[in-house]
Amino acid sequence: MSIRLVVVDGQPLARFGLTRLLEGETDMEIVGEATTAAEAIGLIATMKPDVVTVDVTLPDGNGLTLARELRDRWQSLGIVVLTSNGEDDVLFRAMETGVSAFVPKTSTLVEIVGAIRHAAVAASSFTATGLADAFTRLRESRARSPLSPREAEVLRLLQDGLSVPGVARALHMSTSTAKTYVARLYEKLGASSRAQALMTALDRGLIGLRSA
Repeated sequence: MSIRLVVVDGQPLARFGLTRLLEGETDMEIVGEATTAAEAIGLIATMKPDVVTVDVTLPDGNGLTLARELRDRWQSLGIVVLTSNGEDDVLFRAMETGVSAFVPKTSTLVEIVGAIRHAAVAASSFTATGLADAFTRLRESRARSPLSPREAEVLRLLQDGLSVPGVARALHMSTSTAKTYVARLYEKLGASSRAQALMTALDRGLIGLRSA
């Protein structure tokens, strides 16, 4: 029996490329394509696929937010996050949402097909290319600093006086994602405001004083 697959990606060329790549896989059948999160929900409810591939960046929102909603609605649905952003923090956020697999778009066809097949038979079991290396980098990073590399970037931008929307623009992410990073940053520093977070970061040596 073929794996019924829905592809969710806001970029037509990316959708076309993935569907063409998978045409030769005799155990897979693409039953639908969606460009937005809103469209994806209805399509999945109608087509009842075994697996859905989701891009992190969608025209109407964050693909990881969609993945979280899909997991809440359909526990047995295989969810594969395909992304051009393979940074460790994105990988770990994908894992937290309950997806089945995380695969950078630069991965080989073998890796992408393997992730889809994994998702079809083990929807609740997470796999990712380079997961062991990512955990190693996370342990090393935490040994040096309580902040992830992305959180450290957010901290520096806050020190530069950027607002949350400004942080979002500077880091090419949604405002809601930037808000999440700021909230995590405050939590790790035990702060409730920008001023308190910056003061704590200065005391801990996480940032230095800027010259006038």
